[in-house]
Amino acid sequence: MPMSQDFKKGLFPRLPEIVAHFGTPLHIYDERGILETGESLKGAFSGVEGFKEFFAVKALPNIEILRLMLEMGFGFDCSSVPELVLARRVGARPEDIIFTSNNTSLEEFCFALQNGGCILNLDDITMVPKVPGGFPELICFRYNPGERRSGTSFIGKPVEAKYGVRHDQIVEAYSLAQDRGASRFGLHTMIISNELNYQYMVETIRMLLQIIEMVYEEIGIPFEFINIGGGIGTPYRPEQGPFDIVALGKETRDLLGEFREQHGYVPKLFMESGRYITGPHGVLVTRVINRMSKYREYVGVDACMSSLMRPAMYDAYHHIDVLGQDGTQKEGPTEVVDVVGSLCENNDKFAKQRELPKTEENDLMVIHNTGAHGVAMGFNYNGRLRPKELILRSDESVELIRRAENTDDYLRTMLDFEPGILAPRTKA
Repeated sequence: MPMSQDFKKGLFPRLPEIVAHFGTPLHIYDERGILETGESLKGAFSGVEGFKEFFAVKALPNIEILRLMLEMGFGFDCSSVPELVLARRVGARPEDIIFTSNNTSLEEFCFALQNGGCILNLDDITMVPKVPGGFPELICFRYNPGERRSGTSFIGKPVEAKYGVRHDQIVEAYSLAQDRGASRFGLHTMIISNELNYQYMVETIRMLLQIIEMVYEEIGIPFEFINIGGGIGTPYRPEQGPFDIVALGKETRDLLGEFREQHGYVPKLFMESGRYITGPHGVLVTRVINRMSKYREYVGVDACMSSLMRPAMYDAYHHIDVLGQDGTQKEGPTEVVDVVGSLCENNDKFAKQRELPKTEENDLMVIHNTGAHGVAMGFNYNGRLRPKELILRSDESVELIRRAENTDDYLRTMLDFEPGILAPRTKA
C-alpha cells in the first residue's frame, strides 16, 4: 500500500536534511513499520501450531533487514549462495533456512549443505540423485499443480512455469528421496504473486493438505510441514484494500484443525512472505533534474531503472508524492507527465501519463512501495549504479545500511582496472 501516514510524518519533514547529507537517489526503509507488520503476521497465526515465517531474502537482501527478521523469530527463504551467506552471517541456524533454488547447480547444493545444512527444497524430481554426499534426513519438494490452479504474470500459469515437480511425479519424488535415506518430509508450493484475495491462499493450504493425504496413501509417509510460499500481496494503488491477514490466519487454523481430527496429527505451517513484510515500508527518494517537452511532457529524475525496475518490467504502478525543496508536500496545479530516468531505453519510466502536482527542478519525488523488489532487482546497464539504502529507525535516527555503488565498484571485476586508476593492459 502507499506508505503509512506515520512513515510520512516521520520522514517528510526530515527529507531536506537527509537529502542534504546523503544525496539522491536513495531508498529508505521504515523500521517501525516493518516490525509492526511482522508482529501482526505472527499475531494473525498465533493460533496455528508450529507456524513460522521464512522471510524471502530476494525481496530485500540487506543484512540490517535480515537482523530485524531474526529478532522477530523469522527464518529465511534463500535461493542462491549469496543469500545463504547473508542468512548465516546474521546467525540463522540450519532449521532457520529453506533453500529453494531453481535449476540448481552442484556447487549450490554443496554450499547449501555446508555448516550443518538447511531445509533443502528440491524444485525437480531429477535433482534427487544430484544432491551430493549423504542425503539430508529432512527433505522437501516444491509442487506445481499444473492446470489444477491459476497463476499470475509474475510467476506464470502453472502449466507454463519453470518451477516445481509435476502432479504426476510428486509421489515418485518422495519415494526416490526415501530410497536415498530421507525420513522426514515437507511439501512446498508457490504459484501466485502479489495476491490480495486471502481466499486464494486458503485454497492453496487446502490443496497442499490434499497432496500430503495422497502421498501418505501411496507410500505411507507423514509430513512435518507444509509451506505455502510467498505471494501475499500489498496494495500499490491508494484505492486498493489491504490483504486480510487475520481472516487467512483464522481459516488456516480451522483447516488444520479439521485435518488433525481426521488424521490424528497436523503438519506445521510455514510461509515465505517478502513483499508483505517490507514492501510498503520503503520508498525511493529522487530529485527532479530536468523538465523536458517533447510530444509529451517529461519530468527527468536522478534515479532510473537501476534503482527500481518494476514499472518497466511489469508495467507496475507505484504511487508518487512530490515535495518541494523545503520538504512540504506539493498541492495546487497539476499536470500530466511521464516520470523518466536516464537509461537508453524508452521503458525507463517510473510513471506514464500520470497526473501529478506541477514540478520544478530540484523538487523531490517520493516513489512508494520500494521496500521489496526495489534495489534487489537493480542492475548496471548503461553503467548506471545502484543507489544507497537508509533506514529510519524506531528511535527516529537515520542510518546508512548500504552505500551507493561507485565507478570503482563497476570496474572492479575487470582485470584491466584497479580502483581509481586506468591500469595498462596486460597480456597472458
